[in-house]
Order: sequence, then structure tokens, then C-alpha cells
Amino acid sequence: MPARPAVRLDVRDSASFIDHDEFFGRQTASRSDLPDPEAMLQSLTHCVVEVMAGARDLEQLARWVTDDVYRTLSKRVVLANRARRIKGLSPQRPTFRVGRVVVTEPADGIVEAVVLVHQPHRVRSVAIRLEGLDQRWRASAIAVL
Repeated sequence: MPARPAVRLDVRDSASFIDHDEFFGRQTASRSDLPDPEAMLQSLTHCVVEVMAGARDLEQLARWVTDDVYRTLSKRVVLANRARRIKGLSPQRPTFRVGRVVVTEPADGIVEAVVLVHQPHRVRSVAIRLEGLDQRWRASAIAVL
């Protein structure tokens, strides 16, 4: 009996191939599936200002931000802590109020906003980009100006 040639099947050639990252990775959400972003923007801004002042732990923001934003904020927190230590200052809860929120929606499921932060001697702004991921808002960019 003659030997049969070995048949090699490559799963990637199959029409039923599923990209695992697409199937199991983060899923984008439509704006209609997401809550109003303004409350999230105000809360996130409040927390970011307190984290930068050393009055709040950065871990508390982990579920609201992407990994890249978390790493960036972590570096800024280390620098702020180092500057306070050099000046001999201790972390204190900052005095401020969250002011006007200006929101734009450049694409479905994406919100870009500027939030004003009123402090006793100046006004700062926090720029935030939210993306709808896994049926909730997550900050994919934050800049404290």
C-alpha cells in the first residue's frame, strides 16, 4: 500500500480564523451606548489635581484611565513628589473648584474636553480625551496645563 502524503492544515488559511485581539481585546463603544461624559470629566479632573498635589493615591484612577495615561501620570507624580521633598513641603489637599467644562465629540465614542480648575491664585486647565471602551468611558489622554 503506497504511503499517503502528509496533509498540513494551517488554521490561518481557514476562513473561520478569528483574530484573538479583535475578539477578546477592548471593544469600542458607540456614543449612544455610553453615559453623559460631563460628570466623568469633572470627577476625573478633581482626582487628577489631587493626585498631582499628593493628596490622593494614583491607584484610585487606574480603572478610569488607559495604561499609557497611568504611566504618564505616574512619572508626573514622582517628579511632583521629588520637587516637594526638595523644597521641604509635605503633600496637602489643594484648594480648588472645578469650573467650566467644554466638550467636543470629534468621532462616535470619542470625547475631547477642557476642564477649568479655579485655584486661589490662578486658573489651570486640564485637557482630557475620553474613549468609549467596553461600554464605559476611559481617559486615553490627560494633560494638566
